[in-house]
Amino acid sequence: MSSPPSSIRFVDRSGARLAYVAQPGAGPTMVFLGGYASDMTGTKASYLDEWCRARGQAFLRFDYQGHGQSSGHLGDGTIGEWRDDALAVIQACTTGPLLLIGSSMGAWVMVLTALAIPERIHALVGIAAAPDFTEDLLWARLDDRQRALIRQDGVIRLPSSYGEPLAFTWRLVEDGRRHLVLRSPLALAGPVRLLHGTRDLDVPWETSWRLAEAIRGHDVTLTLVKGGEHRLSEPHELSLLGATVASLL
Repeated sequence: MSSPPSSIRFVDRSGARLAYVAQPGAGPTMVFLGGYASDMTGTKASYLDEWCRARGQAFLRFDYQGHGQSSGHLGDGTIGEWRDDALAVIQACTTGPLLLIGSSMGAWVMVLTALAIPERIHALVGIAAAPDFTEDLLWARLDDRQRALIRQDGVIRLPSSYGEPLAFTWRLVEDGRRHLVLRSPLALAGPVRLLHGTRDLDVPWETSWRLAEAIRGHDVTLTLVKGGEHRLSEPHELSLLGATVASLL
C-alpha cells in the first residue's frame, strides 16, 4: 500500500467529507471503486493512477464514508450509502462518459452506480466482484449462534486474511437486502469485463459468473486467473488489469 496522495480534496455530502484524488485527461474518465475496509491508496488504485498518468487518461479515486481519509466510521456505513457516496463524487468531479472499475465490494457499488446513471456508462470492469456479499457470503456462512449474536449486538467480528478481524453490522446486512443485484436481470448494455482468481478464498469465482449471467448485455467477458487470490495484485495480474482497461478505451 502506498502513502496517501498529497493532492487529496474533499466533496461534502449530507454532512460527510468524502476524500478524492482526480487527475484530468482524455475521456472516458476511469473511476476506481474500492472494496470493504479498503481505501484509495491500495495497490490496484495506485497502479491505475500511474497507468492513467502515463497515458494522459482522466482518473478518479476516492474513499467511501468510514474508509481512508473520508469522515465517518466503517460500522455506520451501508451499501446504499456507499453507492450514494460514489454518485456524489462522480457528479462533483467528472463530466462525460465513465469507465467504472470495481474491486470486490466495489464491483457491487459499481453495478448500483451504473444502474443509477446508465447514460454515462462507457464500460465496466469488475475485479474479484462481490455483489450481494452481505447475503450470499456473509449471512449464508453464519451459523445460528452467530446470526443471533449479530441481531442482538448489532455487530459481529470475523477473522480476516489481511490482519485484524473485520466488523460487519446487522445494519449492513439489512441494507444489503434492499440492494441485491443477482436476483433478477440487470439492464447493463455496455461492455463488461470481469477478472477473478481461481484461488480466491474470500469470494468464489462463481460469484463473477453469476454476475455475468445476470447482465442483459451480450458484450460480457469473464477471465479466470489461474492461481489468483482475492486481491489480484501480483505484477502479472496488474498487467492483465491494465490490458483489460486499455482494450475498452
